[in-house]
Amino acid sequence: MKLFDLSGKTAIVTGANTGLGQGIAQALAMAGADIAAVGRTAPAETQKAVEALGRRFVAISADLSSMEPIGRVLDETIAAFGGVDILVNNAGIIRRNDALEFTEDDWDAVMDVNLKTTFFLTQAVAKQMLAQGRGGKIINVASMLSYQGGIRVASYTASKSGLAGITKLLANEWAAKGINVNAIAPGYFATNNTEALRADEGRTRDIMARIPAGRWGEPSDLGGAAVFLASAASDYVHGTLLPVDGGWLAR
Repeated sequence: MKLFDLSGKTAIVTGANTGLGQGIAQALAMAGADIAAVGRTAPAETQKAVEALGRRFVAISADLSSMEPIGRVLDETIAAFGGVDILVNNAGIIRRNDALEFTEDDWDAVMDVNLKTTFFLTQAVAKQMLAQGRGGKIINVASMLSYQGGIRVASYTASKSGLAGITKLLANEWAAKGINVNAIAPGYFATNNTEALRADEGRTRDIMARIPAGRWGEPSDLGGAAVFLASAASDYVHGTLLPVDGGWLAR
């Protein structure tokens, strides 16, 4: 058995059109997986990269701010590839405001995408994995704010803390069923979600001073962790949060 070989596997990756999702999708494809990319916009760059590696690719247009697309995401993946072996819950949004001024809309919007839809998509995929009878791998994309409080991102912190808890709960329930549920906790990465943060010179200076690696992460930096958690190499790893943070938490 090749520990990190994903040949013949199918992976659903949400939010795969840019940033961390794109990096994860490419890494899984490099290891041999076919990719179902789920998102609101066409993942043209991701598709080009995956197909250049000789892997199959299907784009599934879905707005994960509501429950509507969940059944369709699964149906379209099965129609394209016959089943699903890996789910990467990467799609997420962030809203910034002082806690004293935070609105209900900014609370609900983030919680719906980052926690509610993530849970119910995971539930649907797990039912399919159990029906297939060969187990599966579920990888949630958590955050440094699964460990810490942050500032001005109340609903994001709540959602990512909740996702850490859900990761452990699902691992408790599904480990004996052959489904591994784990999470990657990215540190500070150069993506769309951190654009406002990187534009703030003071915050950027403070962040950089605390990262032992001395740089922001790039989406490709998540590839190894994603392949590990998606492969046979992690068969006895359940309910863990794996930080990929340049040493941020060690500081």
